[in-house]
Amino acid sequence: MATVFHSVRLDDTKCRGCTNCIKRCPTQAIRVRNKKAYIISDRCIDCGECIRVCPHHAKYAVSESLSELEKYQYKVALPAPALYGQFNNLENVDYVLTGLKKIGFDSVFEVSKGAELISHATRMMLQNDELKKPVISSACPAVLRLIRTRFPNLLGNLLPLYAPVDLAAVMARRKASEETGLSPEEIGVFFITPCPAKRTAIRRPLCYERSGTDGAIAIKDIYPSLVQVMDKLQPEELEPINDSGIIGVGWASSGGEAAGLLNERYLAADGIENVINVLEELEDEKLNDLEFIELNCCTGGCVGGVLTVENPYVAKARLQRLRKFMPVSCNSLSEDYDLAEMGWTKELTSSPAMKLADNVIKAMHMMSRLREIEASLPGLDCGICGAPSCHALADDIVRGYAEESDCVLSKIKVDGSKNDDWLPAPFRIKVLNEENSGSEKNDGS
Repeated sequence: MATVFHSVRLDDTKCRGCTNCIKRCPTQAIRVRNKKAYIISDRCIDCGECIRVCPHHAKYAVSESLSELEKYQYKVALPAPALYGQFNNLENVDYVLTGLKKIGFDSVFEVSKGAELISHATRMMLQNDELKKPVISSACPAVLRLIRTRFPNLLGNLLPLYAPVDLAAVMARRKASEETGLSPEEIGVFFITPCPAKRTAIRRPLCYERSGTDGAIAIKDIYPSLVQVMDKLQPEELEPINDSGIIGVGWASSGGEAAGLLNERYLAADGIENVINVLEELEDEKLNDLEFIELNCCTGGCVGGVLTVENPYVAKARLQRLRKFMPVSCNSLSEDYDLAEMGWTKELTSSPAMKLADNVIKAMHMMSRLREIEASLPGLDCGICGAPSCHALADDIVRGYAEESDCVLSKIKVDGSKNDDWLPAPFRIKVLNEENSGSEKNDGS
């Protein structure tokens, strides 16, 4: 399989092969072999779940540093609305926006402004009945990659519009070029990102040829410099930059995008397991009474991204207080605005990562063999073999990446007659039988 770009990386010097990551990966993209984990590149969706659960910090995300700004004559910051939830007692967003200019950016363009325009465009398309319902939000790039990998039948339900950051990048570069007279190539546009999936979407976009953003800087990397500058800002130093309202800032947390549609027939789910459950129900046609489905791989929404610094629930509470001082929305589309400028330029196709073979007959034979092998395995999904489940191990065996002998527990005899004291305690059948018989005697005495 071809290697693809990813922002989530593995430091094998820190990895101890503990198998925590393999159980949490939503696309079963991680295996443990020779006491080390490795990531199957074609299956990884850069959701960052492995970063979240690794106790040894062996998984990490790469992003641009502030030194990248020096490559451009004019630098524009695109702050994600999740950034505002990182600061305690913030009552005016202009403290954050002015602070960004103080640490090296020439101008700031809010991603929440792009979010309000996307919300308006989505409302228009829903009213005109232009979309297959229920419509699935396309704002979370990890969800996009999850759907194309595990739920390709739902590709037609995705909202075919730019994510807010991509629209904001196009508008910001255009505005900066008009104001400065510089060419677009001399202008650097950088997203302040809460998660690695958004950086991957910038470097390797799925739905258009090239992103309008030049890079992504992690919130956690920019936070120390930013908070130092903000602490010293005086009210008279603030620049009136803020140009978005409740709807735009609301996109930072789960339910914000859906609420911005001003429609009650929606569902919002966050957290990778909940997202998968919703997609499975949608695939089974159990949610056809809904018009819109908002899905965020991170718990709490973007405020729960692995590149943030604050607890997602604390950040969400802060944003709720902050929104009290804002108008409902500051941005809307004019009647003559061309929605085509906000739409995808490439068709989103399914990923071949889960396919057993390109040849249908060969794939059917492999699937038959896979089922035979899986039926012979214990079905405990213990992960001792280094695969996340018995099905995943059977899949690896069929592909030639593993052997049936990799399953330690398949050697146990059902009657427990084999000496299995070398096995972990939960799987020692003989010991369990003795304990059960002992408890029965005690109950009868």
